[in-house]
Amino acid sequence: MISEMSNRHKYIEFKCIPVMQPIGSFYIGAIDSNDLVNISYADVRRIEKEQRNIELVLGIQRPLKDNRIKEIKKYVNLIDATFPTSIIVSVEQVNEELSTDNNTVYNAIYDSDRNVMKLLNNSKVAQIIDGQHRIAGLENFDGIFQLNIALFVDMDVEDQAMVFATINDKQTKVNRSIVADLFSLNKKRSPQKTSNFIVRLLNSESDSPFKGKIKILGTADDKERETITQATFAKNILKYMSRDPITDRDRIKRGKKILQVEGKEEERYFLRNLFLTDQDVKIAKIIWNYFFAVQEKWPNAWSKVEREMVLNKSTGFIALMRFLKDAYLHLRAKEGDVVSKNTFKHFFENIDINEKDINRNNYVPGSGGQSQLYNDLMEKSGLQK
Repeated sequence: MISEMSNRHKYIEFKCIPVMQPIGSFYIGAIDSNDLVNISYADVRRIEKEQRNIELVLGIQRPLKDNRIKEIKKYVNLIDATFPTSIIVSVEQVNEELSTDNNTVYNAIYDSDRNVMKLLNNSKVAQIIDGQHRIAGLENFDGIFQLNIALFVDMDVEDQAMVFATINDKQTKVNRSIVADLFSLNKKRSPQKTSNFIVRLLNSESDSPFKGKIKILGTADDKERETITQATFAKNILKYMSRDPITDRDRIKRGKKILQVEGKEEERYFLRNLFLTDQDVKIAKIIWNYFFAVQEKWPNAWSKVEREMVLNKSTGFIALMRFLKDAYLHLRAKEGDVVSKNTFKHFFENIDINEKDINRNNYVPGSGGQSQLYNDLMEKSGLQK
């Protein structure tokens, strides 16, 4: 239903009620699909470069898939077609582009007396957080198809990202590297944001042992060189920073204090106290220095991309990240928080494993090969207990 306000801008009206949840208040209602098609848009995920060469990730939606849209267009015309779950959209209350000093134009106006939401009838009003394929599939639909929507007003980009990530990580097969990357949008610190920052740093710096080796957002631009996924890397950093990253993030966002760990707990999560004291750069240096030594020890195995080599793929990487804890705790006692490149390098010089032997035959892909390589590293280094 379209109405005209005093400022001569047309609005779509539909019944709506407010809902209160921990994230804040939002509205649920039923809107005609054609109206939603007209006012909604999807900010497809893209990457832009700043002058400092820092990658800024914007947008939270996945690219539209033509085949999926065709399937939905066919489905919505079936006699028993239904979309029972909510389309989720976000609206900025004030339209800055149309507003003037003398006249404020609102994108969203809620009439609490009538339980009616009024949305400006404009093609760039409602940003889709979840449901872009359903909306695209209903474009030009001839008939009545109401959609239940969850409408957030003035929702910040971090919360948009987290709602999207939570829904899709739990219910659909979303690339886990994209989910990991969404945490970079957080305004406040979190273990997830720190791990993702370190992954991107190590992948971007010219002299990093991981330069160009990481599949950012899970899709390899250079499939021959990019052998480690962003999600795998971030996960293997997280496991040393936090027992429960989601709870840590929630406590930090609520402003609650998190105590540092000590004793056996500190050894298990040996990067945690550095994270809790805002020393992310030290964490990055530890991992950088460690893998610099790996690269120096086995330069050919680390650089080669042949199918049979496993050192710079998930098998070798996960085994090496597991071994990092043992090596670091052993060397930290002598050197302090950040173990230097030379100290790690000297440590690896005593490990008698020929780089030609670090292959698929000796270390089969998967957990078996990872464990075997880790055990060999422990034995050859003298750290095996």
